[in-house]
Formats: sequence, structure tokens, C-alpha cells
Amino acid sequence: MRTDNDSNGDRDGRDRRDRTGSKDDRAEHRTAERARTPGRAHDQAHGQAHGQAHDLRHHGDAEVRDDGSALVDLAVNVRAGTPPDWLRGHIADSLGGLAAYPDGRAARAAVAARHGLPVERVLLTAGAAEAFVLLARSLKARHPVVVHPQFTEPEAALRDAGHTVDRVLLRPQDGFRLDPSAVPEDADLVVIGNPTNPTSVLHPARLIAELARPGRTLVVDEAFMDAVPDEREALAGRTDVPGLVVLRSLTKTWGLAGLRIGYVLAAPETVVELERGQPLWPVSTPALAAAEACMTPRALAEQAQAARRVATDRAHLVAGLKEFASDGVRVAEPAEGPFVLVGLPGAAAVRARLRGLGFAVRRGDTFPGLDETWLRLAVRDRTTVNRFLQALDQALSLTGGSTGRGAWGAWD
Repeated sequence: MRTDNDSNGDRDGRDRRDRTGSKDDRAEHRTAERARTPGRAHDQAHGQAHGQAHDLRHHGDAEVRDDGSALVDLAVNVRAGTPPDWLRGHIADSLGGLAAYPDGRAARAAVAARHGLPVERVLLTAGAAEAFVLLARSLKARHPVVVHPQFTEPEAALRDAGHTVDRVLLRPQDGFRLDPSAVPEDADLVVIGNPTNPTSVLHPARLIAELARPGRTLVVDEAFMDAVPDEREALAGRTDVPGLVVLRSLTKTWGLAGLRIGYVLAAPETVVELERGQPLWPVSTPALAAAEACMTPRALAEQAQAARRVATDRAHLVAGLKEFASDGVRVAEPAEGPFVLVGLPGAAAVRARLRGLGFAVRRGDTFPGLDETWLRLAVRDRTTVNRFLQALDQALSLTGGSTGRGAWGAWD
């Protein structure tokens, strides 16, 4: 096994180093990289051994800010056309109570009932991002491990809190599949996403449960699980896995990124510990109203329908992308989330060309374990996908890849 320091040379990383103060404190931000064998560690580093850092604070919304606001958005993993009118109405109705302080009891009870848990096992948060910060600041982990590639906020929060973070990097050659034996036995905090952003891999629940150990906190980010038909492989609601902490978000399926609402499911003592780190009234009244509304039978039925539609649209996107295999386009499969990870030579140039053609896609090189040859694409409706595939054909032609398909009308 080889370990390297990761300087994370982005501007947020510089701010974090400034905040930590002393040289000894700054050393706490060194990041070790692990893989299953020394050879694989070298393969998995994807350039970090040569000084390439990952911008852990870069997210898909950066692609559509400012001059990108008019682009067709395949960069942000939030379902298009949301929130639905009925949910907008429910949120609007809550505005009449803004003079009162937020009361989260009803929303907390609704979340608990939805997962078949007592309310003591539920903590409402201002999005999953707050939950990652609470975990990093509240739990006294000595050896935290983050399984990558995945959403980078868990590691960023841990680093901000002064932790040394160990990485387990899953390989594209293995389909980014989890091998529980790759996680160090002495890790007392393990973070993994399921389905994983950006790989779209859905790990079997039994494999994730194998990561549980006495004295270990096992954090599973299920922010995209509600986009998986039947939520198969979900651990939310399980109470038989020691140290399990499940994070959920209402952002993705319901289009509530600006409202900031999510929740934690964990043992009561863990919930109490995390709650101590929150300020009073951490979740707003409109966000609480949304949480309660999204737990109703009507909402859950709509969510299930949306998940099935995403699966159909994703299959259409993947089939279209495979038409470009001769141009070096490869899809990480099987994809199970509302997004697809795509590898291709010259991805940065293709991404720039796509912007010129009106489409924003997510760069992949900010995710540890990936490099500049990867892009992430959000799943959109069939019509949007067809337009994107036509644009991709043009972008590849302009960058010397595609020889021109000229047949995307057949997909309409």
C-alpha cells in the first residue's frame, strides 16, 4: 500500500490551511490514499502522485452559474421540472407561519413513520451537507476513511474539522465496486455513498453492512436512493447494523436545493450527539413543511413513479452513448442513479465544445479517484437526451473524435 499527501490546492483548501494556524495543525490535513495492493494504489492515484490535487469544493452548480445559466443543465443532479405544483403550494401555505419559530416535531414524526423508526432515531438537517459537517465536528474519529470516488463534501468537512482522512479508491477496472476488505480494520469512521455520486454504482446492502464493526461509525450517503426503483439496497430504516448512520436528502427528487432540507437516521445516542452541534431552529418553517409533505403516501407514489422514469431515461442515454464507443466513449456500468459517469479522451475539450453548443456537463477530475478523462451527465427526459446526443456528436467531430453519426433523428 502506498500513501501520498494531498495538497488539495484549491482556494477553499488555502482558506482551510489558514484557519488551522500552526504547521503541526496544517499537517493534520494530509490525506492518505489506500487501494487493495501497491500496484493498484499506483493505478488508482490518477495523477495525484504527480502533484495533481482535487478541488473538493467544486460542485456541479459551478457549471451553470453566471454565463452558464442559459445552458441546458446536465451538470446538476436535481430532477428537472421540480418542485411539482402541489409541493410549491404546500411550501407557500407555510409562509403564513413565518412569524413563529420553526417547530420540527411534525416533520420529524413524518420522516420517522416513513422509515418505520421511532422519532429518537431521526435528526432533521439543513440538507445533507449540514449532516456531514455535524458528523465531522461532533464525532471523535481517530481514523476516518472515505470511499472514493464519491461526493466530496464528507471529506472536505472532515478536513475542515482537523481530521486526517484516509481514502479508499475504487477502480474503474473493477466497475468502481466495493471490496469491504480494502477498508482498514482500524478505521473508526467510514463514509460511502449509495448509489454513489458520481459513479452511479449501487452497492449491495449486504456488502456495505459488512463494513460495520464494534466501535466504528458507518456513514451511508443515500441522497440519491429515492431515485432507485423500490429503493433496493437501501439501509435506511435498518436498526440491526451497528454504528449505522444514513443520510437522506429531499433535494434531488423534489428539486429543493435552495430550501436545504435533509435528515439523518441513526441510533438515538448518535442523534443526540449530532443535535448538540446544531444551532437552535436549524431548519426553516418552509423546509419543515416540505419534509412533512414529501413523506405522504401521495408523495411516495410520485417518487416511485419518478424513479421508474429516471431508469427508462437513463437506459436511453446509455444506449445513445454506446454509439460513440468507437470514439473512445465508455460508460461506467451498471448505472443505477439519476446520472451517468462517462470516460472519453479529451473530455475537457469536449466539455468546452458542449458548452458552446448549449449544454453544461460536470467535469470529473475534481473527484478523488478520477482524472480529466471523466464527465458526469445528469439523466434528463428523452427529448433533452436526443438533443444532447446530437450536440455530443458535433462536439466530438469538432475535437477530432466523431466521424459524424447523422442518425439521431432515429432516436426521436
